[in-house]
Amino acid sequence: MQINFKNILVTGAAGFIGFHLCKRLLDDGYNVTGVDSINDYYDVRLKNDRLEQLKQNSRFSFHQTDLADGKSLDIIFSGTPIDAVVNLAAQAGVRYSLQNPQAYVNSNIVGFVNLLECCRHHTIKHLVFASSSSVYGANTKMPFSVHHNVDHPVSLYAASKKANELMAHTYSHLFNLPCTGLRFFTVYGPWGRPDMALFLFTKAILSGKPIDVFNHGNMQRDFTYIDDIVEGIVRIMQKIPEPNPQWSSDDPDPGTSYTHYKIYNIGNHSPVQLSEFIAEIEKAVGRKAIKNYMDIQPGDVPATYADVDDLMHDVGFKPSTPLSEGIQKFIDWYKTYYTQ
Repeated sequence: MQINFKNILVTGAAGFIGFHLCKRLLDDGYNVTGVDSINDYYDVRLKNDRLEQLKQNSRFSFHQTDLADGKSLDIIFSGTPIDAVVNLAAQAGVRYSLQNPQAYVNSNIVGFVNLLECCRHHTIKHLVFASSSSVYGANTKMPFSVHHNVDHPVSLYAASKKANELMAHTYSHLFNLPCTGLRFFTVYGPWGRPDMALFLFTKAILSGKPIDVFNHGNMQRDFTYIDDIVEGIVRIMQKIPEPNPQWSSDDPDPGTSYTHYKIYNIGNHSPVQLSEFIAEIEKAVGRKAIKNYMDIQPGDVPATYADVDDLMHDVGFKPSTPLSEGIQKFIDWYKTYYTQ
C-alpha cells in the first residue's frame, strides 16, 4: 500500500545516514522531527555541524534524547504529529561491540523496544528501521538474500540488529504495527562516519601514515553510496508492507510474513575487493597508501554481496552509483570540511 505521509520522525538524525535522510525529506517537503542523543562514539563536532545544516529549515525540529530514556521519548511522541518513523539510531560498529557490549544493549535493544512501545501507543502508520548486512554473519551463500536464514551472527552488533528484526515482527504480529527492516550494506559518502574504512584510509593517506589492510586485502564489501541508501529508504517509507499470502508456517520465509512485516537489502549488488577500494581512494587523493597488511579481525566477515531483487520488484529501485564517483564525492567533501 502506497501512502504519502507528511510528518516523519527520524531517530539518529545527527548521524551519517540520518542527516542525509532528513535533508532529503526536507527537500521533498516533509515535516521532520529529529531525535539523537549526540553521544561521543565519534567526533561530536561532525554531528553538530550536520544538525546546523538541518536546523536552517523551518520544517525541522530537534530533540536531544536517548532512546533508552523511554519517558522522554514518549513525551516527544505525545507532543508531535507523527505519521511514520524511520529508526536510524543505534550503537554502530562491529569492532566496538567487542570492547563495549553494554552500549549495544542499551541503545539497540532497550532503545528499540522503547521506540516500538511509542509507535504502538501512538498509532504510528509505518515503522522503518535500520538493520544491517552484518546479520548474515557466518552465511557464505552469495548473494545474500532476505529469504536466507540468518541465525548465526558473528558479532554482538549483528546479534542486536537481528534482535531488532525479531522484536519488530513481534509488534507487527501482536499490535498490527506495520514494520519494515532495511539491511544496509557498507554505506559511504560525504559526511561519513570517522570509524569507517573510507574515512580512516583517506585521513591516513593524506597524512602520509600507514593504513591497516585487514585479511591482507582479500575482503570484499558491497559498498553502497549514501544517496542510493536514502532513495531506498524514502521509497520504502511510503510503502506499507502487505502480508505475504504465500507465507507458510511449514516453511517460513524469513524475509516476509503473514503480518505487515518485510525485510529488504539495500546494497550496490556489486562486491568490491578491498585492494580495489584502496586503489580508487589513491586515485582520487592523488597519493599512494602505505599498507600494513593484517589478518582478519574478530567479528568481521570476509565478504558481503546484496541480492536486491525484492527492492527492485517492490519499489522499482536498485543502487547504481559507481564506486569511483562516490569516492570522489567523499574526498571532495573531506578536503573542504577539514580545511575550513
